[in-house]
Order: sequence, then structure tokens, then C-alpha cells
Amino acid sequence: MCNESFMLRFITSHKKIARGLELSNTNFIWGLRFPKGEEHKLEETLPKGFLERVSERGLVVEGWAPQLKNLGHDNIGGFLSHCGWNSVLERVHFGIPIIAVPMHLDQPVIARFVEDIGVGVEVVRDSKGQLHKERLTEVIKQVVMGKSE
Repeated sequence: MCNESFMLRFITSHKKIARGLELSNTNFIWGLRFPKGEEHKLEETLPKGFLERVSERGLVVEGWAPQLKNLGHDNIGGFLSHCGWNSVLERVHFGIPIIAVPMHLDQPVIARFVEDIGVGVEVVRDSKGQLHKERLTEVIKQVVMGKSE
């Protein structure tokens, strides 16, 4: 069960992640799952026109995606992760750099650990805990394309 403030943050974060992916101009696969029991439409959760604008270089999969198969692919240059411990272990196992976007609980601590040991870069939020598409875009480019702005 999710409370209203969590769901608002959840949907807002998805819109900012979508904008960051779009602005990065990188190819991507985005597996997007919604909390159980919550009714959502993909088109309403993402920015208007997002799916059309990124259709040549991005794929958004609603629900389950074959994560381990995707992680093992040679063309994966980075992985955006909420930094749950199991997710981090999978990425480290496959040698995939992590774009760390922690949400809550122990995830911010794990994201800092990921950055400290050099296997990823955290997308730092502002003092109000807000995620910014510009910062996300910078980190995606840094991790996936080796570019820093």
C-alpha cells in the first residue's frame, strides 16, 4: 500500500527520469513497474509525447523485463538503479556502471557506497530532496558516454 505523498514523489521522479533520459540522447531500455494495487497508465505517468520523441532510441517496458538477460548484453553502458542491495550486487557482478537514484530507506547509504568504491555515480538531489533532470542528464552522459559537463 502506498500513501498519496509517496505516489506523488514516485510519479514526479518518473517524469524527471524520463526527461533526463531524453536530454541525454543515449539509447535506453527502461523497465517501469508500478506499485501493486495502484492503477496507472504509462502515457499519463511520463511527460506528454515522451514515448514518440524517444521511439528511435528508447524502449519503455511496462512491468517485468528480463533484467539479467539485459545486464549480460555487451552493449549495456550503464544502469539506472534505485540502489537496493540486490540490484547493486547484480550490476557489480556484470560489471555494469551504476547511475544511482536512491528513493528511500537504506538506498541513499548504498548509493554513496556505490560511488565511494567507484562502481557508479549518484545523482545528487537538492536540499529539498528533489531530483533534477539536468543533473540526471549529466550523470547519464558521464557514466554511459564518459562525458562530464
